[in-house]
Amino acid sequence: MTTALLSGHLPSGTVVFPLAEDSCRGERAARTPQPHRVLSGELARLLFDGGSRASVHAAWRGLLTDERFHHRPGMTPEQRVALSYDRLRQVNDVIDSPEQLARDPERLAALHEWTGVVDGGLCTLASIHYNLFLGSLLDHENAGRDLSEFTSMRRTGTFLCTELDHGNDAPALQTTAELDRETGGFVLNTPTAGAQKFMPNTSLTGGPKSAVVAARLLIDGEDQGVYLFLTPLSDDHGHLPGVRVRRLPERTGTPVDHCLTAFDHVRLPREALLQADHGRLDAHGTFTSTMGSPRKRFLKSIDRVTTGKLCMSAGTLGMARASLAIAVRHAHSRQISGPRRGLRVPLMAHRSHHGRLLHCLALAYAMSFLHRSVLTRWVGHCPEEREDTARLVAIAKGWITWQARAITTESRERCGAQGFFPVNGISDLPSNVEGGITAEGDNLVIWLKAASEMLFDRQGEDRPAARGAAGDRALSDLSFLRELLAEVVTGWQSRARDALRSGPKGDPLGRWNEASAPALEMVSAYACLQAADAFTAAAARAQDPEARRILEELCRLFLLQQLSAHSGLLLADNHMTAEHVRSLWSTVNDLIARLAPHTMTLADAFDLPAEFLATVPIAGGGRIGQEHCEQPGAHPEHS
Repeated sequence: MTTALLSGHLPSGTVVFPLAEDSCRGERAARTPQPHRVLSGELARLLFDGGSRASVHAAWRGLLTDERFHHRPGMTPEQRVALSYDRLRQVNDVIDSPEQLARDPERLAALHEWTGVVDGGLCTLASIHYNLFLGSLLDHENAGRDLSEFTSMRRTGTFLCTELDHGNDAPALQTTAELDRETGGFVLNTPTAGAQKFMPNTSLTGGPKSAVVAARLLIDGEDQGVYLFLTPLSDDHGHLPGVRVRRLPERTGTPVDHCLTAFDHVRLPREALLQADHGRLDAHGTFTSTMGSPRKRFLKSIDRVTTGKLCMSAGTLGMARASLAIAVRHAHSRQISGPRRGLRVPLMAHRSHHGRLLHCLALAYAMSFLHRSVLTRWVGHCPEEREDTARLVAIAKGWITWQARAITTESRERCGAQGFFPVNGISDLPSNVEGGITAEGDNLVIWLKAASEMLFDRQGEDRPAARGAAGDRALSDLSFLRELLAEVVTGWQSRARDALRSGPKGDPLGRWNEASAPALEMVSAYACLQAADAFTAAAARAQDPEARRILEELCRLFLLQQLSAHSGLLLADNHMTAEHVRSLWSTVNDLIARLAPHTMTLADAFDLPAEFLATVPIAGGGRIGQEHCEQPGAHPEHS
């Protein structure tokens, strides 16, 4: 730790919001110097894709300045659910065209990136209404279909796919929609208790609702696969005949009106079927499809889930950055006893504190750049790239949401007991992230699918040759660190292949069980490699030399953080030397010392509005309970 940090005086460029000693009424006292603002502005430009900061993010960021989106204490779970629906309508009020929003993955993801910060329930409802519901309607042939009820939010849309007995194996779902040849319509039915739709937001809270329901299309007794059916659920008087809804118990995280939903021979008109090339009925009830596989038909029907993965990633990404911004500000303003009697120093002075936050900052920047890169690829992919790009979206979703869990948990812990109070903006975030980990495909399941697809890819076989012997390369060399991470990917791929080949003969599940652990390590390292590439590309776009230097240092910290867990493998395969392994700790420690003065700059680049931060006591140097400090010894109930 440097002398400046030990003395309690942070180096030039670090912004401190000190509290008057022994006072509970301290205010932010230091003004932000111009160089800090310029630097954080350049970092924000890079984090939010330059022009996209205004065209894509500004409207949603502005919601955080509206007091209607600020924390409201003392609400019951039911009141919080109702508030999320009210806020959803307020979001809809600022949208020029809900249809255009549903067709724009960048704006849709950005909506989640900012609303997740203030209301996890709103983030969930927005994802369902705009992406899964309205997006599904728009992606299928809808000539003549009136969407005004949904775009005006006179009716809220929801999405019913998974069932009580069928979650990760959703292609096996049992809900049926049978063609009635007499009427030309369909009869929607839940044949077993296990076929009840599990946890959609189908209660009466929030007003009348309609759903797109995934059901097995039966024509003359023949199963044609799973398709979506537009189904009204409720009106101003309650649920419609044949629609049975039972509220589920309260879950962790921001509450949502999750329910079990079943259908008792509900009649639907012919136009309820969402049709496209993967399946359509002509006027005579003749079925045609361009896809022979029922599984492919199902995946095409629920294609919006891929965009949903980008939205879930974005929501948890916003939560992670917000938790860090709050924790970093708290660490600068919270004063504790120093090394000498009477000396007070900020928490940030301690390497044990700022080191953990810097590791999280490095992760958050890597997550942000990866999300931007993957989103750009998804928006611009051509048809032949769709499968590979969708797999990358799934891998990024798993990695980003898992890292968001780690960051929000660490940030809450770094705020101590103050982090437990919802008004401090951080206590709900770890549990809200859990929803993103499971939604739109459980992380482990989608990674296992990606691993099976990647196992025999030519990943890494065409990688460039190393630029020199490992012993001649330094851990400060970004290209060397990137090469090492690529070796980690191919190393785990090789081990997974060997495990698969040597597994028990004639037992496919047994062979996969042998290979799955190293295959998942391969996917994890691949996600980190993609993040590192996005990180270095962003640093190269920096127009300010100091911003470029800081980003490169932060990227080194990220790469060393990832490589440390694989140093044994790299040493065994002669990609690292014993001296490299021995110097890992000191290299990381030196990086942290150089980056410590810039923690506030790095956090300010997350661009959280001042109006929002002003409502978070610990983000501005305040503390819950300081209103009682003027009456020492008084108990609140006697005050």
